[in-house]
Amino acid sequence: MNPPPRRRRLEIEEVGEVTVVNFIDKKILDEQNIQIIGEQLFELVDNQGKKKILLNFSNVEFLSSAALGKLITLNKKVQASGGKLGMCKITKEIMEVFQITRLDRLFKIFPDEQAALQAL
Repeated sequence: MNPPPRRRRLEIEEVGEVTVVNFIDKKILDEQNIQIIGEQLFELVDNQGKKKILLNFSNVEFLSSAALGKLITLNKKVQASGGKLGMCKITKEIMEVFQITRLDRLFKIFPDEQAALQAL
């Protein structure tokens, strides 16, 4: 038996040199989903050699701490490859989590996609 096809968790769009990633799930809490999202994000850097990645959180309402771990790993991978990682459209609730964990200092966070695209 083949495993069921994995649902896409990300919508990926190229805007100039920047790879814009939109999350399909509103709640990124489930361990299995987080694993898949992590794999799909890491693949952009490891296999596709993307240098400028923008994560657009406009859909996302909830993010678990395990998901934060994936974002930290992604950030390290992007930096190791000499690239840049930006984030935009983060809700107030998720932003609070970033501030509590001091991730707002680690990540480049922009109010909207336009500002992020210009900065990256």
